[in-house]
Amino acid sequence: MIPTEVTSKADKKAFLDVARIIYKNDRNWICPLDNAIEAVFDPAKNNFHDHGRATRWVLKNDKGQLIGRIAAFINHKKAYQYPQPTGGCGFFECIDDKQAAFLLFDTAKSWLGQNGMQAMDGPINFGENDNFWGLLVEGFTPPSYGMNYNPPYYQKLFSEYGFTTLYEQITNHLDVHKPFSERFTRIANWVMQKPGYAFAHFNASEINKFAADFIEIYNDAWQGFDNFAPITHATILESFEKMKAIMDEKLIWFAYVDNEPASFLVILPDANQMIKPLNGKLNLWGKLIFLYRKWRGVSRMRAIVMGTKQKFQKHGLESCLFIKLKEYVLPLKQYDELELSWVGDFNDKMLAIHAAVGAVFGKKHLTMRYIFKKPE
Repeated sequence: MIPTEVTSKADKKAFLDVARIIYKNDRNWICPLDNAIEAVFDPAKNNFHDHGRATRWVLKNDKGQLIGRIAAFINHKKAYQYPQPTGGCGFFECIDDKQAAFLLFDTAKSWLGQNGMQAMDGPINFGENDNFWGLLVEGFTPPSYGMNYNPPYYQKLFSEYGFTTLYEQITNHLDVHKPFSERFTRIANWVMQKPGYAFAHFNASEINKFAADFIEIYNDAWQGFDNFAPITHATILESFEKMKAIMDEKLIWFAYVDNEPASFLVILPDANQMIKPLNGKLNLWGKLIFLYRKWRGVSRMRAIVMGTKQKFQKHGLESCLFIKLKEYVLPLKQYDELELSWVGDFNDKMLAIHAAVGAVFGKKHLTMRYIFKKPE
């Protein structure tokens, strides 16, 4: 077994095909779009290449059959914020074979070590953590768009290699038709009537304004967390542009206090319900299926991210955003479920909001780390 670095068009196809082979008999798996994965490794489509590096490999057995793949990357903005310089590995897929899996991990480790890293986190994304992030260990049900799905045996492969858990990623599910508690609704209605408090849904014609508001809120809300890196205008504009194909503007809400951006809630229709029949191929026929299912086949939403400036936390703004969302969603009679994905186990405030709206446990992913042993 010899890993082959992905350089040619044929290699890229093989990298994508590995997943189709691994999951060919798994009814829960939904094939990510090929172009979404390829965009991660394209410097023209992923601005993380401006401050980092990425590469990937495929693995074949002695019969020439594809049996695995892995990617490795370095984000220079974050790599040196840890006790040891830390890169990442991701897009791991492998047959249930310890030798093959360890060879893939060794390959990523070797490349990272040659580039000055002393540890690797995985499985993670070369990009924001709202996509392709974490190892699924509980909740092996059909994933929402961008959420990692994998066989249960992956946990053993990562653990036996030496990866340990950095933090747990909790995804909760909310029944859209279940009424909010009386207390929750009463507080939200009271807050919405306060002078100077205003609420607005996203408007694509003002994308630069909302991008600036998002950045202002996000960078304030997350600045207290370990290894925080401020989000850039280029990154959020890139994200909004990617969302356009599936976006419903009235599922994305912002709160303002005396015209100051204060809180946001970003929700998208679950694109996986649109792309499930496509097997990753968004050709002309696939686009027609996508458009048809966009309006007729989507019953689940996914909350991508929430955030509130620190000085406005505990003001009840999040409750108001959920009320605004429900006022729009219920009359549509389209959506049944909202997936609140994902919240780190370290984020007590956000987990408390999930509990307050009546969400229940859905899935658990792990972000893991492997620290390289120093040569003896």
